[in-house]
Amino acid sequence: MTTLNEKLNILREELKNRKARIMIIGLGSVGNYLLDYLMSARDEEVEICVVGRNGIKMQSDVNIVRVASMIRGQNRSRVTVIDGVDLNHVSDIESAIRAYGPDIIVNSSRAYSGLKYGSISWKNIRAYGIWTPLSIKYTKNIMEAYEQVGSKAIVINTSYSDAVIPWLKSAGKAYPDFGSGNINHLIPRFQFAIAEKMGVDDYWNIDITFAVAHFHDVVISKEGQTEGVDMLMDVRYKGQKVNVDVNAIAAGCCIPMPVDAKRNMMNASSNFEIIQAILTAVRDHKKVKLHCPGVFGEIGGYPIVIDGSQELVEAAICEDYFDLDTMRRKNRESIYLDGIENVADGVLTYTDELLEKVRKAFGVDLVKNIAFSEIDQVAEFIVKEIIDKNAG
Repeated sequence: MTTLNEKLNILREELKNRKARIMIIGLGSVGNYLLDYLMSARDEEVEICVVGRNGIKMQSDVNIVRVASMIRGQNRSRVTVIDGVDLNHVSDIESAIRAYGPDIIVNSSRAYSGLKYGSISWKNIRAYGIWTPLSIKYTKNIMEAYEQVGSKAIVINTSYSDAVIPWLKSAGKAYPDFGSGNINHLIPRFQFAIAEKMGVDDYWNIDITFAVAHFHDVVISKEGQTEGVDMLMDVRYKGQKVNVDVNAIAAGCCIPMPVDAKRNMMNASSNFEIIQAILTAVRDHKKVKLHCPGVFGEIGGYPIVIDGSQELVEAAICEDYFDLDTMRRKNRESIYLDGIENVADGVLTYTDELLEKVRKAFGVDLVKNIAFSEIDQVAEFIVKEIIDKNAG
């Protein structure tokens, strides 16, 4: 598989002569928000393609975004639709990727649409890792198609990348380059809370470097506490280090938010942030820092720097404040609380605590170890025995 740094440099060369091509796979609420944000960027050097099964619905969604962005004077990007693509069929995805030749692919699809999995899991078992087989179901098909086509696109995954991307990598499969969401949803909350403690209004000048997995995105956001796990966090205000009481700051992060599809504004914004970081580094020769889950196939979430200021673009996990081994340990502490004991050699291992919680809450016995070849079977079991019986 072509490395991320190789892809970034291929993209730099390609964009010297043409527009960037972005493909959004799945036009649900995340995809629709992302399309709107991309159109709002007024970027004449970007083309967009949306991919999915229902062409009539997708074209209708595209039309309203195009018209609305035109009213705002922002519409500068051409949008095309590729329909009839069933994500259960790798050959359908292959055809779409081959036909469009994207530079950046965003997977915003969901195996079970219209449901926030956390609405079932948090109140019952306080762990999200149970859903990993569902989160990876379409991602693995997309990456198989990607590999068959020989694509060099940079891939962004939307669903539970903390474990999904490492699972693909550990199985020796092609895997997405970036994960969106989770860790970077906490950064603005921290900025707001720290600015309030400091008594400053320019919260955008507060720079945070942070490493943690998905569980702490949820527990800090919902409960304003860290479940007794010390956080790795470096805080700078206008370049100067600021010492903060992380527990006190976490308490200020518990702010009300909707629990319906409007929450996907954050995930779409995460995708937008990654796309903008890639384009800024590649086209404008700048250095950009962001936070992503699953990057480089690592378990959990990490700060990453894309440095386009040199002759060759280079992306790497930022170790300016914390070394990689320390960040890995912290992420494993966090993801363990989410019900994931390990991801290695193509096998995802649930924690014993999660298995017991699931047994008590849903009367269901999950297998402890899930081989890569068993993903579809286990995903179907989870839908039938847990989601269908507890949703709504």
